[in-house]
Amino acid sequence: MLFTSPERYLPGMRILFAEDDKQLRASVTRGLREAGYTVEQAATGAQALGLFEGSSFDAVVLDVLLPEPDGIAVCRTIREMGNRTPILMLTALDAVEHRIAGLDAGADDYLTKPFDFGELLARLRALIRRHHELPAPHLTIADLAIDAQKHRVKRGERDIELTAKEYEFLLHLARNAGRVVTRAELMSSVWDDARNTYSNIIDVYASRLRRKIDEGEEAALFTTVRGVGFMLAVPEVSAALRKGGGRKRA
Repeated sequence: MLFTSPERYLPGMRILFAEDDKQLRASVTRGLREAGYTVEQAATGAQALGLFEGSSFDAVVLDVLLPEPDGIAVCRTIREMGNRTPILMLTALDAVEHRIAGLDAGADDYLTKPFDFGELLARLRALIRRHHELPAPHLTIADLAIDAQKHRVKRGERDIELTAKEYEFLLHLARNAGRVVTRAELMSSVWDDARNTYSNIIDVYASRLRRKIDEGEEAALFTTVRGVGFMLAVPEVSAALRKGGGRKRA
């Protein structure tokens, strides 16, 4: 892999980099940090999923041949959460089947090894830019469907009527599906008030949303993490989270 001079782009952007080759992981991480990114490292698929579920990232770089589970399985799991974070797969030069499998699993792009670090930066910039400029017009988490163009929400065959603020709350959760969105982030993004993180207005809207989304349904999608924030996720993820200590539904 050849290194070129790092080009800064949107400092503060968070990258999850999962690669089992210790030397490559260290060198790429160093280069990304020099380019202005915040980087979390993982050596296995399990570590990558653990980091992803516990934080927010602007892009994910996954080696296909990660151990326990491999990169393709990690990519598929992220997409099954309903999360659309850009994913760049790293594959061997001659492994065409891996590139196809990665794209089929939901990856946005791939880069073959050995690669030029400048190309990695360029691909990350393009993925992040497209993700932020072109929000998905249709979002789906399990049987919950959101039409972001028409501001329509359905669960199965049931139409869900939401106020404008309820819709903004839900849309922010949906665009970050599979991770816990903090109260501070919600107050800043939905209410434009980053200082008032303990306002009970969040709890009022969370309670309304939970009833409208989950009441009468066999599986719950809306989860509250006490003292932290809220999450919209497929039933299996929500159920696992609710089993944790100090956690409950809204």
